[in-house]
Amino acid sequence: MSFEVDLEVRRGERLLRAQFSAPFGLTALFGPSGAGKTSILDMIAGLLRPDRGRILVAGEVLFDSERGINLPPEKRSCGYVLQDGRLFPHRRVRENLLYGWNLAPADRRRLDFDVAVGFLGIEHLLERMPYSLSGGEARRVAIGRALLSGPRFLLMDEPLSSLDSNRRDEIMTLIERIRDELSMPILFVSHDRSEVERLAETVIEIG
Repeated sequence: MSFEVDLEVRRGERLLRAQFSAPFGLTALFGPSGAGKTSILDMIAGLLRPDRGRILVAGEVLFDSERGINLPPEKRSCGYVLQDGRLFPHRRVRENLLYGWNLAPADRRRLDFDVAVGFLGIEHLLERMPYSLSGGEARRVAIGRALLSGPRFLLMDEPLSSLDSNRRDEIMTLIERIRDELSMPILFVSHDRSEVERLAETVIEIG
C-alpha cells in the first residue's frame, strides 16, 4: 500500500476523523473546502499531531499513537507542495530549487538538478525572482523544490487553484508525468471533480 491512514484530531469543537488505504499511484482526497483535507496532509507531513491513530506511507510507520512513534517532519522524507507555493521571495528560482536539493541526503536524490529543471521545463526561469513569475511558473518551481528535496512521497494541496485554464492544463500534464514516470506515491487534495477524474487512480471522499 502507498498510504495507510487511520487518525483523528480535534480542532476546536470539531472532531476530524480519517481512515483510508490506497495503492501506489496518485490518490486524491476529494471534498468541499473546510472538510479537513489540508489538516490530513499536515498530519501526514508531521506539521500537525493527531490525537490518536496511525500513519504509514509505503510501509514505513510515520506516526503510531499506541507505540509512541511520531517522526519529526524532516525525518518523513516528504515533498509538500502548498496551495500558495510559498517560494522564498528574496531568493532567485535557482536558489529556491537548491534549497531542497542541498537539504537532501545524496542517497535520496532521485533527480539530478539539471535533469529536474529540464523535466519541469523551467530552465529559462532560474535567474528570475519569485515576484516576476506567473501563477503557473511559480507552481512549477514549487513542485521542483519539492521533488529536489529527495522525497519518498509527495503531498499536493490544491496545486491547481487560482490558475487560468491554460496554466491549469499545463500543471496537470506535469503532475501526470510525475505520476507516470517517477513512480512516487502522491496524495493530491482537490475540491474539483474534473481534476480528480483526470489525475487520480484512487479517490477518497472527505466530508
